[in-house]
Amino acid sequence: MFKGGMAGIMQKAKQMQEDMEIAQEEIKLLTCEGFSASGSIKIVLNGEYKVTNINIADSLLLDKEMLEDLIMLAVNDASSKVNKISKDKMKNVTGGLNLPF
Repeated sequence: MFKGGMAGIMQKAKQMQEDMEIAQEEIKLLTCEGFSASGSIKIVLNGEYKVTNINIADSLLLDKEMLEDLIMLAVNDASSKVNKISKDKMKNVTGGLNLPF
């Protein structure tokens, strides 16, 4: 029924698990930048969605409410980039199977 039988399936599953562990380590090491206000705010997130750096242009320091909104936009931008890269890496490992992680 299956090419290679049960042993083949187990070997493929083991290889997929090893590839997934490698991909997860690669994801932890990645960094993504998020921007808002035409680059006046830059947020850097790592693969674990932790902020590692924030840069804010001095010209934005006068309006607290606007600054808060722009920081939120930059964090969301960086977060969506980390999410996309993570999904792409896992998709490569799983061969496109929709597995919950």
